[in-house]
Amino acid sequence: MRAFVLKRSAGNLLIYNASVLREKELRADGVERIERHYLNHCHEVQFFKPPLDVPLYCHADDAEAVAKETRVSDTFEARGMLDDDFEIIPIPGHTPGATAYLWNDGQDRFLFTGDSVSLSGGDWVAAVLESSDREKYVESLARLRDVEFDVLLPWAASKDEPFYARTNSRDSRQRFDAMIARIRDGQNH
Repeated sequence: MRAFVLKRSAGNLLIYNASVLREKELRADGVERIERHYLNHCHEVQFFKPPLDVPLYCHADDAEAVAKETRVSDTFEARGMLDDDFEIIPIPGHTPGATAYLWNDGQDRFLFTGDSVSLSGGDWVAAVLESSDREKYVESLARLRDVEFDVLLPWAASKDEPFYARTNSRDSRQRFDAMIARIRDGQNH
């Protein structure tokens, strides 16, 4: 499980939650200040409380679960932009408030999908839980299929395997179509 710091002129952002986040280490990496912390979904705080004193944002549909573990600064409900480089894309299904984020650093477009799309053995896989909404999950994957991006960065990846995947439009569409077909067929990945 990983977290990512997006170094931006408009203010640094932290995506996801990981137990290894320490302010001292971030400063050693040249990160002086993080303006906002965005969670993909509520499960991120069930494993460990966000360790930094940074305003925390999540989708309104997951806020109650997140608030049981830590303070939520603000919520969002709809697709939208923060500045001109960071897009918030609600993708309910894995959890009611699962959200993807698309960041354009000027060279590449990075898609953060949390657990909704993860990497396993080189494949892109979904994580349909007993509590997941299968129909909404399929709709969300179809929405992501149409997003143009260069790098997939899920929250979790299999041990000793790459934690990201470079892609192109054709490849990502095929991978999303395969996940959609598996979920419609009753599979959970």
